[in-house]
Amino acid sequence: MSPRGAEPAPDAVPVPGPGSASPRPLFGGCWSCRLLSGAGLLMAAIWVYQGPRSTMRMGIPPSMGALAQIAFAAGLGAWGIVILADPVGTWHRKQP
Repeated sequence: MSPRGAEPAPDAVPVPGPGSASPRPLFGGCWSCRLLSGAGLLMAAIWVYQGPRSTMRMGIPPSMGALAQIAFAAGLGAWGIVILADPVGTWHRKQP
């Protein structure tokens, strides 16, 4: 016999688990939204990367701030590529 507090309410609606529903595509499958956002992030990554790159071209060794800026630019670029590629929206789960 289970304790009274452990019984579900009679009108409770079960919530589906994390793997039960198919994932919704990023940006709802809107290609123009993905293209604009992904291209914008890639351009931002290039712009952020140009700062430390110009100082390194002058022969100045990169500082920790410049390295952090390069890492941030790499993150922006990766984010833009993920939005353009949309790996979650193209992945289809086989239904049993």
